Parts: sequence; structure tokens; C-alpha cells
Amino acid sequence: MTSSNSAAAPVEAKAPGRFELIALLAMMFATIAFSIDAMLPALPDIARELTPGDLNRAQLVVTSFVFGMGVGTLFTSPLSDAFGRKPVILGGLAVYIVAALVAAREETLEMVLAARMLQGLGAAGPRVVALAIVRDVYAGRGMAQIMSFVMMVFTLFPALAPSIGTVIIQFAGWRGVFLAFVVFASIVALWMLIRLPETLPRERRRPFRAGPIWSATKELLGHPVVQVSIGVQALVAATMFSMISSVQQIYDVTYDQATYFPLWFGGVALLSASASFVNAKLVVRLGMRRIVTAVLVSQVVLSAIAVLVFASVLSGDAGFAAFLLWQVSVFFMMGMTMGNVNAIAMEPVGHIAGIASSLLGALSTVLAVGLAVPVGLMFDGTPLPLACGVFVEVSLAALLMLRLKKLEGRDRG
Repeated sequence: MTSSNSAAAPVEAKAPGRFELIALLAMMFATIAFSIDAMLPALPDIARELTPGDLNRAQLVVTSFVFGMGVGTLFTSPLSDAFGRKPVILGGLAVYIVAALVAAREETLEMVLAARMLQGLGAAGPRVVALAIVRDVYAGRGMAQIMSFVMMVFTLFPALAPSIGTVIIQFAGWRGVFLAFVVFASIVALWMLIRLPETLPRERRRPFRAGPIWSATKELLGHPVVQVSIGVQALVAATMFSMISSVQQIYDVTYDQATYFPLWFGGVALLSASASFVNAKLVVRLGMRRIVTAVLVSQVVLSAIAVLVFASVLSGDAGFAAFLLWQVSVFFMMGMTMGNVNAIAMEPVGHIAGIASSLLGALSTVLAVGLAVPVGLMFDGTPLPLACGVFVEVSLAALLMLRLKKLEGRDRG
């Protein structure tokens, strides 16, 4: 396939058309959302069976996957530049499938967590390299259009995944969810193997060398703007992982809404998905930094109110309504900040954009997991520990954005 300013024609006759390519890429991205959100309804059963003495530890099934994915993000892009897109994605999916099969059979939480970490490592392949495929095939407005369609499809999966997981658990138990991961990934792998030609010709490949990665790492970590941006990105991502870790228990234990959890979660996900459209309308007029700072400061205020509300006697339907509204605001904040912060971090390092993108994703994700795990493990039957954790995370992120403004002002001076 060759790039153009709007669209690119396939290099082989068997290459998929635009609609099929969008569907295939959307499934690659959806692997991540499915792997995280479909597990949420399974956490109570996993806790009772594998860690009855400490039910909170079941949350680690979510964060261990994210940690593995963060580590894998560091290597998948350079590997795909060296060996081609298809081998890296198919290899990642193979690791993902094997890890899911192992997790479905294990009898201890520790082994399930190890398998989940390996599963996340494999999932980094389709997550990262799918973006590279879009860059290989399309350019300019054509690339933006394809990514818009892919992301529109992708946003539906967080809304649907808990419901799918619930149905699977009813018929096959929590281990059946892992088998569903195997089926889903196998379909993606077979579809890609048959229908998608390699999009990176041999003459455009670059050898995999540790030297450039190490040099890029030193350059990134030595740039003050990038340092602050990584901190902001990690803290913002930590709010999402903190929420996802605790949300099922809050619905179940605190508000007795376990039965309706998939529906409520899906509704929140759909409402929050509008953030990306709002950001697209505002970012050109207001700028990335102003939007991120304003949204973070707003979330500091909302989370402070949430702390006061959850520390009070407010409970029952009123307490649940307050939690729902706050949850929407946290997810909405993600859509208004993550893409902007990543773009801010990439501005000074455009000359090493490929490696920088992998490094930024890996570092921010791993740091975010480290910040989110303690918040989730503090769950005490109320949303208060989560609200306190998110308040601290967004407060630090807002302070870092103010620090970023000073750094940029000094650079201009």
C-alpha cells in the first residue's frame, strides 16, 4: 500500500477495502477495552474463589494487564519497524491467546496475575502497531478520517464489554471470559492473516537497535517540558485506572447495583465518549494547555465535593446518583486531557516521534498503574478512598500544568 494526501490504494488485489480495514483496525483497538472492561463483572467471583481473605486483591486482575501493556508499548513499535507490522501483531496476539488460556486454568491469584501481565504484554502489539498501519496506508486527511471512524467504533466497546462479560459468566463462569478473549483474538489474527497484506515494505524497515531507544530515553527524560507532561499524563491515567479498579465493588458493595452494573457502566461510557468531540471543537480555538488546565482544575473542585459528599451521611439513591455524576465527570476529563497532554509532550521531540511515542506511552502507563493500585486496594466499602485518591491525583496534575506554563514562559523569554 502507498500513502497519499487523502487516501491510498492497496498494493495487492487481496487487500481489504476502506470499510473492512476500519472494521479490522477497530477490532484490534477493541481488544484492549474488551480485555479490561469484560473482566469487571468477573471480579467478585474471582475474589471469592482465589482470594477470599482479601477481596480487594481481585482488582489486580485489571491493573496487572495494564502494567504488561505499558511495558510492551516500549518495544512493539521499534520491533514492527524492524520486522514488519504483521509479524509483530500476530506474535503479540499469539502471546495474548496463550496467556488467556493459562489464566483460565490457574488456581491461584498470583498465577492469574502473572498470566494477565503477559496477556497485556501481547495486547501491546495490536494496540500500538495498528496506528502504524494507518500511517503506512493513509496520510493527511485520509489518515485523520480513518482514525475518526476507527475511534467511533472503538468507543462503543467500553459500553458493551461489561454486558458481554456478564452474559459469558452466567453461562460459563469467570473462566469463560478468558476463553472469550481467546476466540476474539483468534478471529482478529485469522482475519488479519488472510486479508491484510504487509504494509511496511522491506526497503523501509529499520534494524532494531537498543542504542537509539536509550538515546531517545535520555533526551526525553532530560527535557523539562516532556518530564512534566509525562507526570501529568501518568496522573490523569491513574485516575481512570483507580476508578476502573474500584468501580465494580462500589456498584456492588456500596450501592447494591451489581445486577445493573453493566448497564450503568455502559451508559456512563457512552456519555463520556462525547468528550473527544467536545475537545475537537474547542482545541483549535482555546489551545491544548488552556483546556487541560481548566479541565483539571474543574475536576479538583468536583473531586473535593465528592470527598465531602461521600464522607457525609448521603447514601442510598442520592449517594448513588452523586457517584454516577462524579464518575461521568472523571471519564469525561480523560477524553478532554489525554490526547492533548500527549500532543504537548510530543511537540519538543518531533524528530524522534516514533520512539518518543512508544516511550511516552510506556512510561506514563507504568507510572499510572503504580499510582492507581494503592488507591484501589484501599476500598473500604465506600467510595471515599477512591474520591480521596482521585482528588490527590488531579490536584498534582493541575499543579504540574501550572509548572508547565512557567517552563514554557521561561523558554519564550
